Parts: sequence; C-alpha cells; structure tokens
Amino acid sequence: MTTYVAAVDPTATAAGDTAWLLASAALVLLMAPGLAIFYGGMVRSKSVLNMMMMVLGALAVVTVVWVLIGYSIAFGDDVVLGLFGDPTQYLGLEGLVVADPEARIPTILFALFQGLFAVITVGLIAGAIADRTKFGTWLVFCAVWTVLVYAPVAHWIFDFSAGDHVGGWMANELGALDFAGGTAVEINSGAAGLAAALVLGRRIGFGREPMKPHNLTLVMLGAGLLWFGWFGFNAGSALGANHLAAVAFVNTLLAGCTGMLAWLAIERVRDGHPTSFGAASGVVSGLVAITPSCGSVTPMGAMAVGVAAGAICALAIGLKYKLGYDDSLDVVGVHLVGGLVGTILIGLLASSDVTAVDGLLYGGGADQLGKQLVAAGATLVFSFTMTAVIVWVLEKTIGFRVHEDHEASGVDLALHAETAYDMNLTAGGRPHLGGHGPS
Repeated sequence: MTTYVAAVDPTATAAGDTAWLLASAALVLLMAPGLAIFYGGMVRSKSVLNMMMMVLGALAVVTVVWVLIGYSIAFGDDVVLGLFGDPTQYLGLEGLVVADPEARIPTILFALFQGLFAVITVGLIAGAIADRTKFGTWLVFCAVWTVLVYAPVAHWIFDFSAGDHVGGWMANELGALDFAGGTAVEINSGAAGLAAALVLGRRIGFGREPMKPHNLTLVMLGAGLLWFGWFGFNAGSALGANHLAAVAFVNTLLAGCTGMLAWLAIERVRDGHPTSFGAASGVVSGLVAITPSCGSVTPMGAMAVGVAAGAICALAIGLKYKLGYDDSLDVVGVHLVGGLVGTILIGLLASSDVTAVDGLLYGGGADQLGKQLVAAGATLVFSFTMTAVIVWVLEKTIGFRVHEDHEASGVDLALHAETAYDMNLTAGGRPHLGGHGPS
C-alpha cells in the first residue's frame, strides 16, 4: 500500500476514490471464485469439488476472522517493535462504522479491501496441499494462519505510520517497497505452501503416476478471472482513482502479457511446443511478480519484470521433482519464486518517475536492493517456520491429512459425498434431478 489510509488526504471523503476502491474490492473478491476455478481445473477429476471448497471455505473463514481480530493486528497501533498491532483496537471493526471526517476514503472500506487480500493469500496455500487434506482441519488452519502469520506480515509491510499512529517495521524502519503484496501475499503464501507440503508429505503415487490437470478449459477460464480481478488488486492499492492507479493498471496488463510470452518461449525451447497450461501459468507468474512492483516501475520495467518471472517460474516448477517435495499445484514455483522475483527487482528497476527512489539500474545504488532482500528473506523465513509449526500441531492433534484410502478413492466423495462429474447414468435409467433429497 502507498500509505496508511487515514493519512491519504485530511479532507472530506472523495466520492471518486471511494467508488474506485469499492469496485476494486469487488474485483479482488472475484479472484476467490476465479482461483477456485483455476485450481479446480488443475487437480484430478476426483478432487475438483474439494479444491474449490478449500478456496471458498477460506473466503468465508478468513473474512470473519479478519473482521473479528485480523484487521486490528494488521493495522492497529503497533504493540512492540513494529511486529504486530493492538489486537483489541479494532475488535470486530469497532469504531469504523462511524465516518471519519479526516479520512479521504472510508476506513471500513479499506479494512474490507485489505481483508480480501488475506482471503486470496490463504486460498493460494490450498494449491500446495491439494488432494490430501481434511476439509474441517483446513478451515481451522485458515483461521489460525490468518491471525498468527498473515496479519503480522501485513502489519510489517502495509501499515504506515501517520500522526500518532505507529505502523510496521518493514514499511517504516526498513523502508522496503511493496505496492500490493509481493511479501504479504506472494512470498508469504508460497513459503507457507512449501512448509505445509513438506510437513504433510507427498501424495500417494507422486512421481510415479500422472497427475495432470483434468480440465484445461477451467484453468484458462480461471486465469482470465484472476487477471481481471488483479486490476483491482494492484490498481486498487493506489487507494484512489488517480494517476498512480493508472500506472499500476498498465503495468499489471503488461507484466501478464510478457509473463505469458516468456513462459511459452521456455516451453517451446524445452519441450518443443507451447501449451494452454503454460499460457495460463505464464500470465499468473507475471501478475505475481508485478504485484509488489506495479507502483515502482515504468511500463518498460513492468515488461522486464514479466519476462523475468515467466522464464524463471517456468524453470522453477521442475524443482519439486528434483528436490522431492510435493507442491501439488506449483504454489512454490509460481508464487514464492514469482514473489521473490518481483520484490527483489524493485531494487533494480524502481524509477523515481513512478516512486520515491531509483533502483540500481536507474542510478540509485544498491541501498534499495538490500532493503528488498531483507524484506523478502524475513517474510520467507517467518512464514515457513510458523506454518510448519501450525500444520505439525494440527496434524498431531486433530489430524490434517486424510486417510490413504480416501486419498486413493478421491477426496470429493470421501469428504463431501459428491462428485464433480456424474459418470453413472446409463441408457434408459432415470437421471438424478438435483436437490438434496433421495433420487
């Protein structure tokens, strides 16, 4: 975020800025079902509904937890050393219903907008542990992880000090730049996905059986919805209908395009043919990398970020086979690696035409690059460590991984008593007409 919301402009609420943030929040919300469709197409047919339910379940749980306590931890007055905010200050969004005459946009809208960032972050983690997790335990994980991991990291990087308000250490003491979530969203979710995948272990048959996407049409549709929603994610982070929002919008479009082209080029050279799955993955990798940098780089810089992310992420997804960890839907290869690329490249490509500093390649020296490296590294280590502990405790207490028989037969039927595709109709038989009663 560019600044703490109450300090954007100490005048009456600006209708245009409020309207844009309302629209942006709706676009970010659309990313949740978009992610569900994207992930749903990537898993095998026996796990489609469970995958979609994990993402939509995260939407419900994280939103409630964010309102109750998450926003207060992220944006309340700092309690100690810039690490987390006062968990009671905005409990249940108390005090935000009454309009603040000094805020340019309603603070309660800003709180909701930020909460949807948390939703997407948690939903992304689901892709790393697809096909093998208990749905009930997943919902518990969503709540615990939001409070203990996401909200503190959001405080570090998104909560700017203003007036009497004291914010997080990355934004204020370190001076790292992260426009819309390279640290809090992308590196955070990627590191968490890696930790969860390692603790829970590999899927049955990983490395021996084909585990290809079952429906590439859904993958392409989901990628399109994510791209559309990402304009609200990035351009909305300008917190106003202004020039900076326009720059972020343009950069988001460009990085998605060059990310796709770079990924397809890698596929063409490495595999002999470009694929629709590669196109969708390349778009997402470019969008991931431009998320932290869209408010810091020029359009040419955005295209460079997209190319770097598309190429590096296309190569990085193969690491799971070489290193032996089972990241089901390449959360590590795309979101962790892409988030690192975008966050670190700010130190090279930031331009004072867009933001307050120049990166190394624009004559600004290595100072900002060092700050970006610290922010990226701190987020990765904290998220990985905390997530490993949370998943281990849940596995040892209430159980996180499904029984191997359920995993083999398919978690859709075992956990939800449903299947995505009815393959049992026979000629002359009476079709099931829907509803919840007996057929």
